[in-house]
Amino acid sequence: MLSFAYPWIVLLAPLPLLAWFALPPHAERRIGLRVPFFDRLTRLSGQQSYAGGLVARRNLGRLLVLTTVWLLMLAALARPEWIEPPLHHDLPARDLLVLVDLSGSMDTRDFTDTSGKTVDRLTAVKQVLDDFLSRRKGDRVGVVVFGDAPFALVPFTTDLELCRTMLRDTAVGMAGPRTAFGDAIGLGIGLFAKSTVKAKTIIALTDGNDTMSKVAPVEAAHVAGDKGIVIHTIAVGDPQAAGEDKLDEAALKEVATATGGGFYRALDRVQLADIYRRLDEVETRKIDTVSFRPRRNVYWVPLAAALVLVLLTQAIILARRHLRPAPARTVAATRGGAL
Repeated sequence: MLSFAYPWIVLLAPLPLLAWFALPPHAERRIGLRVPFFDRLTRLSGQQSYAGGLVARRNLGRLLVLTTVWLLMLAALARPEWIEPPLHHDLPARDLLVLVDLSGSMDTRDFTDTSGKTVDRLTAVKQVLDDFLSRRKGDRVGVVVFGDAPFALVPFTTDLELCRTMLRDTAVGMAGPRTAFGDAIGLGIGLFAKSTVKAKTIIALTDGNDTMSKVAPVEAAHVAGDKGIVIHTIAVGDPQAAGEDKLDEAALKEVATATGGGFYRALDRVQLADIYRRLDEVETRKIDTVSFRPRRNVYWVPLAAALVLVLLTQAIILARRHLRPAPARTVAATRGGAL
C-alpha cells in the first residue's frame, strides 16, 4: 500500500497558477529593426503583433512537460512510502526460573521412568522437566542448580532447547553434596533484577533440608515476594527420611505461601508429572504480540521519472532541430528598402 509521510505537500500544486496570474509577465527590451514589411513578416512567422512588442506563442507540449515535472517533484517531496504487509512478532511476557537440587540425596533410586525401570530422583526430575520445558514456548526460561552453593546453569533465554540440553547434562553432586536452597532463591532474585516483564516465576525442586544457606529460605522468599516473584516449591522424596535427607516441608510451604505460590509433594514420577501439568495450567504461557508494518521509501521513483522526462524532452527537441531542413536562401526586395 502506498502512503505519503507529508501529504500536505499537495497544497503547493496550484502555486504555478498563482504565480501565473499574480506576477507580471516577463518582458525583455531588445533593439528593434524597422522594416516596411513587418505585417507580412509576423504572418509568416506565425506570431501576432502587438503595439510596442511581441508575445511568443506558448508551446502546449512544453507546458504539459513542465506541469508533469512539477507534480512529480511535489510527489517526491511528499515522501512516498510503500507499506509492506504487517509482520507479527511474539515477545516473551514471562520469565520462568527453574531451581534444581543436585545434592547427594538426589541419587536415591526410588522413582520409575516411563518404561517402569527404577531410576534415581534426578533422572526422573530431568525427564519430567524436559517434557515441561518443551511446552513453554513463549516464555524466557533460566536454570539454576544448587548443592553446597547455587550456580546459574542457563541465564534467561528463549532457547528452550538449550535449557533442555544443559539439564540433561547435569549430575548428582556436581554442585556439592549438601543443600543451599535459600541461597539458590537469592541467586534467582538477582537474575530477575534485569527482567523487564511483569510475570516472574520460580519453580524450586528439592529433596532435602537446607543446611548450607547463608540466608534462610523463608527470608529469601519474603524478599522475592516483595519484588513480585512467585515461587512454587516441589518436595521430592520420602517425607519420613531423617538427618541430612529429611524434607523440611514446613519451610517449603512457607516459601510458597510468602510469594503466593503453591506447595507440591512428589512421591513418585506419576505425581511429579501431574504436578508439572498443574503448574502448566496455573502458570499459563504469556505472550505479547507486537505487530508492525515495514516501510520502504520510494521518493526516488518520482524523482527518476521527472529526470527521465526532462532528458527525453530535451533529446526530442535536439533531434527535431537536427532533422529540420535548412530554409532556402532568398533575397526579398520591397519598396522602401531591403532586408
